[in-house]
Amino acid sequence: MHKQIRDTQVTDATTDGLGASAPGGDIVIEPATGKRGREAFVDLGRRFAAQVPHAVPQLRSEQLELVHPEKNPFFGHADVQLFIAHRAGRPVGRISAHIDRLALEVPAEQGMGPGTGMFGYFDAEDQAVADALLRQAEDWLRAKGMTRVLGPISMSIWEEPGLLVRGQDHAPMIMMGHHPAQYADFITAHGYRPAKRLHTYDLDISQEFPPLVRRIVRSGERNPRIRVREVDLQNYHSEIEIILEILNDAWSGNWGFVPLTEAEVAHTGKKLKPLVHPELNRIAELDGEPVAFMLTLPDINDLLARTKGKLFPFGWISTLGWLRKPRGAGMRVPLMGVRSRLHNSQLAGQLAFMMIDEIRRSASDLFDSKRGEIGWILEDNQGMVAIADTIDSRINREYIIYEKHL
Repeated sequence: MHKQIRDTQVTDATTDGLGASAPGGDIVIEPATGKRGREAFVDLGRRFAAQVPHAVPQLRSEQLELVHPEKNPFFGHADVQLFIAHRAGRPVGRISAHIDRLALEVPAEQGMGPGTGMFGYFDAEDQAVADALLRQAEDWLRAKGMTRVLGPISMSIWEEPGLLVRGQDHAPMIMMGHHPAQYADFITAHGYRPAKRLHTYDLDISQEFPPLVRRIVRSGERNPRIRVREVDLQNYHSEIEIILEILNDAWSGNWGFVPLTEAEVAHTGKKLKPLVHPELNRIAELDGEPVAFMLTLPDINDLLARTKGKLFPFGWISTLGWLRKPRGAGMRVPLMGVRSRLHNSQLAGQLAFMMIDEIRRSASDLFDSKRGEIGWILEDNQGMVAIADTIDSRINREYIIYEKHL
């Protein structure tokens, strides 16, 4: 039997899904454990998502894998507890509480650090449910010695960090969260304040970049020290290792940075390989040394919206065809990086522009893509913000990671 945690707060009405009201009652919170608990946790999240405008149904099997201790390598360095809230026997919300042990080792000035726990996978029908869930997550973290909580982060900082507060009017791209507007009020009403804002940038990739960018790119192309090449799928494992090494070095000083483990990279690389097209991914070399990379993924949410997040009975046919040639799909750049020793140099910007330009042309010419999205990007990452502004992209989605001291 799961231990039941009864919240003493009682409300006059609850929300059925995100709409109709039902009689109020005590809120009971139960840990979600084992196979049945994880399935209930995921299915409740899917129920909430189905009622949010522009949300895209994801593959249930993928969502279950993310919360499975034996299938998601994040659990190898994290303590995690899932909770489901019930009212009158009906599930009305969910939350995860977790401690990333690698994040505890990060300097506090970089946003994580000792005493920092997290919550994620947050869904709630109303303020009373939200308060009960957040209190439960905080109590769990406090009992384990945490003094501060960040969230929502579901669950690794590399997965879906932050709450969507701007951009609910259009569908998210691959691996980006999508949340109803009222969740921000639920969280701030419980005493949370913004810790960091993350932005994504929308870009018309059917158009040439501004003249300044084209001049910078041409200058780089004439430089014999620079080589920008496609990712080699024949040596996929070694290419992933190169990207991991650059990534952990390039992002090491960023707010919220937690190093990716080899197990996480291997797992993610395997999962994403069907989406990796060499023409859309680049590694830049300086004097023969890999010093920068840019990854671009076709937006499989385009497909999932049409198949309603299902592979069967006929979705797999569409999926196979789409994976071979995702013609017309939007393109997202989830990761890019330049070695830290080149940061704040003209060369760093030049390499970035060269990779972006080559990928833009491939996406437009070979895949007939019209739209790209870059991010997420930290609001105060001046180098990346400057690049995004220079190529005439615009902020289309904003996420907030909130914090509270326990």
